[in-house]
Amino acid sequence: MSFCTNCLYPQNPDDARFCLKCGKLILLKERYRPLYALGKGGFGRTILGVDEHIPSQPQCAIKQLCFPEENPADFKKAIALFQQEAVRLDELRHPQIPQLLAYFEQENRLYLIQEFIPGQALAQELLQVGVFNQGKIQKLLQDLLPVLEFVHGNHVIHRDIKPENIMRKSAGGDLVLIDFGVAKLISATGVMKTGTTVGSPEYMAPEQMRGKVLPASDLYSLGVSCIQLLTGISPFDLYDDTSDRWIWRDYLPPGNQVTPHLSEIIDKLIHNALSQRYKSAQEVLAAIEIKTQPGKKQQLTTLRSDTGVNYQQLRNFLAWKQWEKADKETWALMCQALSKGRVTYLSNSDLESLRNCSHSPTKKELGSNRDR
Repeated sequence: MSFCTNCLYPQNPDDARFCLKCGKLILLKERYRPLYALGKGGFGRTILGVDEHIPSQPQCAIKQLCFPEENPADFKKAIALFQQEAVRLDELRHPQIPQLLAYFEQENRLYLIQEFIPGQALAQELLQVGVFNQGKIQKLLQDLLPVLEFVHGNHVIHRDIKPENIMRKSAGGDLVLIDFGVAKLISATGVMKTGTTVGSPEYMAPEQMRGKVLPASDLYSLGVSCIQLLTGISPFDLYDDTSDRWIWRDYLPPGNQVTPHLSEIIDKLIHNALSQRYKSAQEVLAAIEIKTQPGKKQQLTTLRSDTGVNYQQLRNFLAWKQWEKADKETWALMCQALSKGRVTYLSNSDLESLRNCSHSPTKKELGSNRDR
């Protein structure tokens, strides 16, 4: 069957030249035949098609961007901006980005023709396989961050990173970043005013909500995607508006714990304040690769796990910047780790002194601090 991109009639014959319902041409640019719709967004849809100019008729992804015909001058501006952005997308030659094959305007609609990637989006993988564990999330970051480093290095911002736009190839399992937000760029300029929500609000950084996008905005969306994949919960439900903070740790399934190191990386990715976030993909990769130096003593807040002490609450207090509660919890955990009962907690100056020690505190040292 052939799909009509004008009236959306899906049951035209395989070799139809004109739509049986509206009479419009089926072929796009007299070359690309739409077969059926793959998905729909606020400004258009993605359609599976074939390139009939090539003997093997390879499959392709047709991205149709639809805008209302309110003002011819505005539409002309949108076309110019679309062409400008398409040229930039054409420069993104990377094995983990679908290749741009063509772009054009037809019947007051804008089209991108891209390489079709057979596989499954991570959103579907989440539904079928279940939540991702720490290993899969770390592998995801290590696979996609170099792609974002390449994209941002070419002065392009994706604008719509989410599990639906991360594909796992059927062959080899490599991750591919799809659906760059060209339509969102056009809308963000104010050229088109449709009243339609732009982008995917649950993944968008605060500055992106205000119309400003930076490389850190893509990193924020990647971090939000990670916490959804870890929990299986919508990002809307992982943020507590009352306390103005992410509470994704509270929704981790039993047994699906995340190390403090990776938790800190995720927290920094999704920090509300732009100044507190990673500025580049390379900066995140560097943080992932940090290893504890041989022979270096662990700090007081990360006592050895073989003591059997649970540090989750302390990590939460630190992440939430509740410093006084963190101090009290630190002293309680020290006593627990040393098989001592809870006593009056250390003063801030005492804790600071202990943090600056180059060695782990001994029972004698702890006793002298307690007796002050």
